[in-house]
Amino acid sequence: MSERAVAIEAVERASRVCEAVFKRLVTDETLTKKDKSPVTVADFSAQAVVNSILEKYFPNDPIVGEEDSKDLLGEEGRVLREKVVELTNTAVNTPMTTEEVLQAIDRGQYAGGSTGRHWTLDPIDGTKGFLRGEQFAVCLALIIDGKVRLGVVGCPNLPYDMSQPEGEKGVLAVAVEEQGAFQRKLNVKGSLETPIFVSIVEDSCNASFCESVEAGHANHGDSAKIAELLGITKQSVRMDSQCKYIAVARGDADIYLRLPVDSKYVEKIWDHAAGNIIIQEAGGQVSDVNGEPLDFSQGRTLSANKGVIAANASIFDTVVEAVKATLSNKF
Repeated sequence: MSERAVAIEAVERASRVCEAVFKRLVTDETLTKKDKSPVTVADFSAQAVVNSILEKYFPNDPIVGEEDSKDLLGEEGRVLREKVVELTNTAVNTPMTTEEVLQAIDRGQYAGGSTGRHWTLDPIDGTKGFLRGEQFAVCLALIIDGKVRLGVVGCPNLPYDMSQPEGEKGVLAVAVEEQGAFQRKLNVKGSLETPIFVSIVEDSCNASFCESVEAGHANHGDSAKIAELLGITKQSVRMDSQCKYIAVARGDADIYLRLPVDSKYVEKIWDHAAGNIIIQEAGGQVSDVNGEPLDFSQGRTLSANKGVIAANASIFDTVVEAVKATLSNKF
């Protein structure tokens, strides 16, 4: 199987695990108590599923993942560990032992870097969206010699057609370098892939933002100033996770900004790698807030960058200038 096919299988299976966790473990009481344990189970289980599939097909490829198994060890981790093993085994062909699940999770501890091949995985991007039953994503990317070459994002709750928000949900977006970006229905056997493209808006005053639901993920005050500079009056599309990248990649919105909350915060590569290549292959552009390309060769973080800007090519430079003017070298 090609890297593309393996990545799609891994993301689809992990998405099924996440949906199973939501149905079994997320309740009204969970939300009232702000209990994040279902997310923890889904995070670990999805990472175990993806890593085990990658190990099967590409045993020599290291993985930069978000989780490690330390919280699952010993008597303290027993209850959580048992749930993770149970849920992981709902999505794999051959049942995995506890030891195999823990080993699969811990395959995600690679340091990353500028040479060779490695994958990067965010098993659940958008944890609060997941708990609300709204937008979250399973995100997987292949990085070769510091550059993203393949990205797959599974969005179980994203409408396939945003013009019909209550219509069919579940989107898988995929892009390979120089081969374009596509979407298909998530976990629908035989679903046809269709090309996706960024919007054709040529004047920023006709554009719309795609922004985080969570205020802690962005500086909405700066966003308002940037919107004023760009003449944007349309209501923002708000959603959690790398689903925002997919919304811009297929023209549901025109601009995605992830502005630095403070000068110390550094983005993680798994939060942006897959979305980055999907936007670019859909005809858009991505940079940091200074207009510099995202540098995935620095290890586990985007330490050479601050923030993220994504937009269609027609308005991208205008957006970058508005961001620079607003932040005025704060970062």
